[in-house]
Amino acid sequence: MDILTEALSSMRTGQPRSVRTHGRAPWGLRLSPVAGAGFHVVLYGTCWLVPEGDAPDPRPIALSPGDVIFLRDGRGHVLADAPSTPPQEAQPAEFRPGAPLGTVTIGADGASTSLLCGHYHLDQGRPHPLVRQLPEIIHLPTRHGRHPELSAAVQLLGTELENPRIGSAGIVPALIDSLLLYILRAWIEDQPATAAKGWAAALGDSAVAPALAAVHGDPAAQWTVESLAGRAGLSRAAFARRFTALVGEPPMAYLTRWRMTTAAKLLRESDAPLTTVAARTGYGSEYAFAKAFKREYGRAPGSYRREARAAA
Repeated sequence: MDILTEALSSMRTGQPRSVRTHGRAPWGLRLSPVAGAGFHVVLYGTCWLVPEGDAPDPRPIALSPGDVIFLRDGRGHVLADAPSTPPQEAQPAEFRPGAPLGTVTIGADGASTSLLCGHYHLDQGRPHPLVRQLPEIIHLPTRHGRHPELSAAVQLLGTELENPRIGSAGIVPALIDSLLLYILRAWIEDQPATAAKGWAAALGDSAVAPALAAVHGDPAAQWTVESLAGRAGLSRAAFARRFTALVGEPPMAYLTRWRMTTAAKLLRESDAPLTTVAARTGYGSEYAFAKAFKREYGRAPGSYRREARAAA
């Protein structure tokens, strides 16, 4: 069970939206907050990202060719050729007929920079704890051999955008969609092996990882702390302590969270009857499921489904 893929899939509420941004110095672009997670890929040239608002670290970040930036909460920020360049507000992107993404051109006649900018539609109202524990801003340089798979994806994107050919309209969105997994995998694999807690440690832990895989693989099973501890090869008490320390909540709390997350996804994306959704998430009756769902989401499953469909 690929827990990273499952966690992201549970939060997705739409397809990524992206624009190709061309800047020639001096240039500055203020980007408003978005509902989801933002990202930037430097295809060529250099620039700076200047955090705004209550960023934990307000220092500007220098970006070079191949660099990738991920903004966990889609916070507002500025992109510019230099931190001191006054920014202008971003305008709606131009989408040309048949083009796989929009374009924005800004600046004068100085040194040029090209970026792929966009955001992933992720439900931030109930983020998976794996995503919630990520830093607000992740900066991943891919030059000098770092993160070869992410670097390869960036190079493929650059090639398709610089020289669109037959199939590019399908290839570019697929690469952008895959980019999110490459970004988060690179960050997780960058974490020290000695990390004491957190999801980066949990996914590689010999006891907690098998228990997480079991819960994700079969959320309808009647799991208990004892049965999950058996999967982990630990005593009940030792397993509960280790799981809570790494994941951030006790095993049964996480099981309930994942059951409700799975149920919400089924309600958004399928026409399955409530009895089927209840059975697939470990509840013996529609009534018990509806009660648990309303406790977690603040509204009945039917209302949640209708609101999700209306917003899509």
